[in-house]
Amino acid sequence: MTSDLFENLFVLELANNHWGKLERGLKIIRDFGQVVRFNGVRASIKLQFRDVDSFIHKDFRHRTDIRYIGKTLATQLPWDSLRTMVEEVRRSGMITMVTPFDEVSVDKCVEFGVEYLKIASSDIKDWFLIEKIASTRKPVIASSGGSSLEDIDNLVKFFANRNIPFALNHCVSLYPSEDSDLELNQIDFLKRRYPNLTIGFSTHEYHDWSSSVMMAYAKGARTFERHIDIDYEGVPVSSYCTLPEQADTWFKAFKKAQEMCGGGASEKRVPPEREVEYLDALVRGVYAKRDLPAGHKLTDDDVYLAVPLQKGQISCREFMRVSRSRRR
Repeated sequence: MTSDLFENLFVLELANNHWGKLERGLKIIRDFGQVVRFNGVRASIKLQFRDVDSFIHKDFRHRTDIRYIGKTLATQLPWDSLRTMVEEVRRSGMITMVTPFDEVSVDKCVEFGVEYLKIASSDIKDWFLIEKIASTRKPVIASSGGSSLEDIDNLVKFFANRNIPFALNHCVSLYPSEDSDLELNQIDFLKRRYPNLTIGFSTHEYHDWSSSVMMAYAKGARTFERHIDIDYEGVPVSSYCTLPEQADTWFKAFKKAQEMCGGGASEKRVPPEREVEYLDALVRGVYAKRDLPAGHKLTDDDVYLAVPLQKGQISCREFMRVSRSRRR
């Protein structure tokens, strides 16, 4: 269902960029909170929750050849620290959001009062997790990276049947994405196929922070997601992550897109008076080809059209209406 809950919402994906350090996570939240407030945008900072002890099978915990396992263990934070980060997001005036990757994490989201939940592209067919998320009745955003049309149809129908606020992101799950990977026309496709949904754009490109958000907004995307990080303590920043100064550029591009697109697309615009006056000055007036007696009924052969249109003069518009009515 379309919902104002998702309208013009920026999702700032902190992910595991805290690197298992609460202080670093809090600094990311505070630094981006400042940029959000400065630009006056509506934003959430999204964390990722995993019950690591059960999420990773005990027989694989010491495997070094599986990158996902190693990174998850290296960035693990205790639940108390994650609660502190959620509270800091709230204190910074932003919306709290989490991607839970297991059922225990969903329960923690409820316990911590998290406002929105996210379904990652990798979990779009994990119906055990999806049903658990739906049981909270919280608003949900899902990303569609790597999914089939059947996958998306099933997910949309599932949330519609339960009357749960739901938004769908066009997403290309390539990290980083080249500009040629973005497939922004998919926003048009998703809007046509699901006219009652808020459609968003989750992006991982790295060449600029203006073009894609402006085009996505113009195509009708109304929620926008990027990974965020800070240049701090010498920790390398992935190319697809957004730094605070780049987020500032991103937000300003969004505001420019809003300005250029104007009002809604559901009805004809009402032109301002200055535009009407400008065009009226270009309208042709009706001039007599010769002196005509009073009471003479004008015909097309009696007149010619030319500028300027003088005050009180018949214009081509009025003369055309009268002329046509006679022909009928």
